[in-house]
Amino acid sequence: MSKEEAAQQELFIEPNRPALHYWHDVWRYRELFWFLVWRDILVRYKQTVIGVAWSVIRPFVTMLAFTVVFGLLAKLPSDGVPYPLLVFAAMLPWNFFANALSESSGSLIGNANLLTKVYFPRIIIPISSIIASLIDFFISLVLMAGIMLWYGYLPDWRVATLPVFLLLAFLPATGAGLWFSALNVNYRDFRYVVPFVLQFGLYISPVGFASSIVPEKWRLLYALNPMTGVIDGFRWALLKGSVELSWLGLLLSTSLSLSLLVTGLWFFRKTERTMADVI
Repeated sequence: MSKEEAAQQELFIEPNRPALHYWHDVWRYRELFWFLVWRDILVRYKQTVIGVAWSVIRPFVTMLAFTVVFGLLAKLPSDGVPYPLLVFAAMLPWNFFANALSESSGSLIGNANLLTKVYFPRIIIPISSIIASLIDFFISLVLMAGIMLWYGYLPDWRVATLPVFLLLAFLPATGAGLWFSALNVNYRDFRYVVPFVLQFGLYISPVGFASSIVPEKWRLLYALNPMTGVIDGFRWALLKGSVELSWLGLLLSTSLSLSLLVTGLWFFRKTERTMADVI
């Protein structure tokens, strides 16, 4: 082995490691990252009776419940589209966000043995959990396509913007995931906070109803929920021109999501060096 090759395989661990070096380390450990993604996917469906079918049953049953409660009983408006489509289009980003946050928030605790034995950028663990949550998203997306075919409701050119809104869903999921995963290391009672946040967020987000029922004077305040713009964006992309999209509200939601991501990165990097000692 030449000196150049040996130098490339050496890793120097130093305090207050510069950000550029840190992200270089993240790239060097990309194989570990993909291994953790694959492991999370396998563990999620290991020893389950119906396996991947859970990814179909859960959103489908939730869609039926929201349709009955909000559509049939409360008779809320659906912006001219079948109520199941309105609900399921919103559940796509919401379920991704909920699964990603739930899995990433406890990922560091679940990998405590790995953290205390070897060095690698700790951010790999929560991010890998978020990426693994995409499997359920794509399964639900196929189910959404089937429901749209059932109703004969085909999308138009706006469906091409769906990857953009999926990227926007990554922002709050990653930012909140970094915050809660780091906080959960030092304060274990945050494992009880995450389910409460998700349950509360489900009801204040436009999942079971259309954003159009929110009075105009409250729209910008309502857009302070980062998932509001993402959910409206998914409906706008999938349900043709039936759903209006507030570009100002989307801009506000995106700005808050970026702020959540930036502060999440800052807090995670701040607490990362002591995680192995505390955990």
